[in-house]
Amino acid sequence: MLTIAQRRIVIAAVLLFTVSAFVLSIPFAAAQETTPTIEPSKTPTAAATEQPVVATPTVTQDLGILDPFTQGDLTVLTGNVQRPNGIHWFNEVLYVSCSGDSTIYEVNAEDGRTISYSAGTRNAHMLYVEPGSDERPVIWSADFGINAVVRATRTNTTTIAGDLNGPWGFLYLDEESFLVTQILGGDLLRVTRQGEVTTLLTGLANPTGMAMEGDFIYVANNGSTRRAIEWYPRTIVNDEGVDAAEANGGAILSGVQNVTGLAQYDDMLYFAYALGTRGVVGRVNPLECMAKGGCSNSDVEVMLFTELAAPLAGLAIAPNGRLFVHTMFAPDIYWVQLTD
Repeated sequence: MLTIAQRRIVIAAVLLFTVSAFVLSIPFAAAQETTPTIEPSKTPTAAATEQPVVATPTVTQDLGILDPFTQGDLTVLTGNVQRPNGIHWFNEVLYVSCSGDSTIYEVNAEDGRTISYSAGTRNAHMLYVEPGSDERPVIWSADFGINAVVRATRTNTTTIAGDLNGPWGFLYLDEESFLVTQILGGDLLRVTRQGEVTTLLTGLANPTGMAMEGDFIYVANNGSTRRAIEWYPRTIVNDEGVDAAEANGGAILSGVQNVTGLAQYDDMLYFAYALGTRGVVGRVNPLECMAKGGCSNSDVEVMLFTELAAPLAGLAIAPNGRLFVHTMFAPDIYWVQLTD
């Protein structure tokens, strides 16, 4: 195990290399027109209608605030899921959507034992798991592969609402409905368990992950650094077709690139994003950011600096403070303990 001083030297050297590569790429990136893609981009992109706030980290950014975990601190949980995507912790188990074989796997969160749970979910970025009537979990998700909200049990997978437009984020709202972001549609939907679909917000910038705490809903914009993470009052679920620019919300965070997953833990909002080509997990206190009109990249506490290629598609935190993460299209799921 490296000492704190050695670890900071390693991180500083990697950051210098990453920043240099990113700065050299800016003229090329600026010349490109942003086009929605079926997966979050692995390179920095800007929304077509705005100028990006370019993140320019330095070797001292955040490292004096917090000594982050690095790749050497990560433990591999399992390599038995071919192409993991969405992950959700439930009752000591990780439920993992595999986009390689359209299967949801049940992975023991302690020893990595892996079994096939259900078939038919093609490509889910976020899952919600709840107990079923037979004490076997029921798994809800937005399936990007078939543009639908689906319900999966041990024996079958059912389409609840179809004809969507690139659904990515999926969040339990209440006993009757879920929230869904559409990365291609640029909007936020409410979808009931009976399949009724209502568009709540429009004008988002390639939205991906979501989280909800108390009276607030948090949305990640993968296609905008200026609006990297936004907040909206929970009352937005009672509206219909409101443009995000006119909604009673605002930016929590600006200046970070390609945000994907969000997770709430101990009053802090954790998020996966890209620093150059590397996948990183950071955190902010969302209420403090809202109180001061938004945080910037200099306010981010870097929690995990990996050597994994961005985007970090999966992000989940268990109640015991264990953070699980994986990169897109690679089999390994990693974990690190955030708390003692």
